[in-house]
Amino acid sequence: MTAARNPGLRAGRLPRFVHRIPVRHILTLIPLVLVAVIAVQHRAVVAEGFVHLRSASWPWLLAAGGATCLTWVAAAFTRQGAVLQPLPRWRLLATQLAAGSANHLLPTGLGSGAVNLRFMTVCGVPLATSSAALALYLLAESVARVGLMAVLFVAFPDALRLDGLLPAGDVGPVLAGAGALPAVLLGVLLLVRRVREPVLRFLRAALSEARSVHARPSRALALWGGSLAFPALQAVGLVAVGQALGLRVPPAHMALAYLAATVAVALVPTPGGLGSVEAALIVALVAAGGPVAVATAVVLAYRIITVWVPLLPGALTLGALVRLKVI
Repeated sequence: MTAARNPGLRAGRLPRFVHRIPVRHILTLIPLVLVAVIAVQHRAVVAEGFVHLRSASWPWLLAAGGATCLTWVAAAFTRQGAVLQPLPRWRLLATQLAAGSANHLLPTGLGSGAVNLRFMTVCGVPLATSSAALALYLLAESVARVGLMAVLFVAFPDALRLDGLLPAGDVGPVLAGAGALPAVLLGVLLLVRRVREPVLRFLRAALSEARSVHARPSRALALWGGSLAFPALQAVGLVAVGQALGLRVPPAHMALAYLAATVAVALVPTPGGLGSVEAALIVALVAAGGPVAVATAVVLAYRIITVWVPLLPGALTLGALVRLKVI
């Protein structure tokens, strides 16, 4: 009798045990585990960055930290401007801090997009509208970043000296590769029906959402004002770190170097641009006339302030928002 009851008893308890597993609590720990893993993998970069911060001018570093905090405010304005439905202000702001942390733990854009998509869905925004708002945000931020870079290029045409950074024979293949990728994507879109139909439906929804948003001046101002402020504040942060470490490059040239580097690595699928952004920023600052050693120190210190310092509080905020069912 005892032997016959035990299997049934265990079988009955197993679903209860599975049901009692605090899945939400476990999810709150995942960001912290990922932070620890990434920190261990990049411990040499983090340590060297903190060494450079010790010899820097602290007022300029505080200015860089303030500019970094303001980027979350700019992102919150842009997110609200991309959707008609009012979103809870403080939760929206906290979500941007959490999204920034998630963006450094997952391939570029996926973490931030997933967090904001979930937040809007929990706030009652339909999934189709949330997806369209996410696409509108990405479009506005990209247009603003490239537009700001183009304005600085026109204003300071000699800011970046690219001669010598790439061998002459490599320019053609790079340009050919850059042109081939959009052509391949367009060909897949036109020829593959299973890809074309959902993409066209999504584009129609996104265009409808864009028309609705731009019919409200306050939403359009928040969308485009935040989109311009976000990369501008990031560039201001790099300029402040450059001033703190004595990089002898004009501030406008440093800002242009930052925008050019981030645009160049936008399609590189690395978590938060880790590795690729550092390399591109160093190359861009050297092209702007900075010494290699000082440019490297500036980039490492800048990434410490903008990535590594906010990573832990961002992960804690992400865990708290998950536990509170905000996302």
